[in-house]
Amino acid sequence: MFDLILEYLESIDPILAAFYATMFTWFLTALGAAFVFFFKTMNRALLDGMLGFTGGVMVAASYWSLLAPAIEMSEGEGFVKVMPASIGFLMGALFLFALDKTLPHLHINFKESEGIKSPWQRTTLLVLAITLHNIPEGLAVGVLFGGVAAGIPEASIAGAVTLAIGIGIQNFPEGIAVSMPLRRMGMSRRKSFMYGQTSALVEPMAGVLGAVAVTFFTPILPYALAFAAGAMIFVVVEEVIPETQQDKNTDIATLGLIAGFIVMMSLDVALG
Repeated sequence: MFDLILEYLESIDPILAAFYATMFTWFLTALGAAFVFFFKTMNRALLDGMLGFTGGVMVAASYWSLLAPAIEMSEGEGFVKVMPASIGFLMGALFLFALDKTLPHLHINFKESEGIKSPWQRTTLLVLAITLHNIPEGLAVGVLFGGVAAGIPEASIAGAVTLAIGIGIQNFPEGIAVSMPLRRMGMSRRKSFMYGQTSALVEPMAGVLGAVAVTFFTPILPYALAFAAGAMIFVVVEEVIPETQQDKNTDIATLGLIAGFIVMMSLDVALG
């Protein structure tokens, strides 16, 4: 099955392939959000474990799928070779830092809001919080497909598809993490689902943007890969991990993170 997917994606335009791959990651978010049609609440320990899993996938993907290829394809030796990855990583983190401080959003616990003051409803602010998570994820997939289009040896369809699978897996609990709190607030199942899946619609847009940018500006690929990694790590440290520490489920969340890391590492090594 995996080989058939690779064969098909290799036969089409890489930018279109990036769009299809990120639509897959959106679909799994929507699938998670659809749980709201069957359940009104979810055990907080289970949710924290799934969010920890999400963090583990993002950390592993940042290294195995993004930083390692960025360093490998950079020229020079020693500090010169690692410089593009270092600069890109820092810029990605600073980009998310700027969004975090300016874009109004609300954490899943509904207790902490960040960004500039806004009259927007809490539901909108919650969706924006998860949307922040999804920008670097879509960008990462798109950048890898852009590298394939540019003919960079270190960028492969297999690696890009593997990353999309990993991100799709961790998007599943993110869809649940948005829709369930909204349902618990009294919102209808249909609206809770719509808000939940909307948070991932930014991924296809970011994916196509990343693929186009790298296709036209091939030298930025190492920087772009590291940029996506820096943005993802910022999200994990600033948003995901603190969110799992709000209740008394720290051990469950930690084990979830370890499991997510192992799953993504195994996927990347075995398939990528």
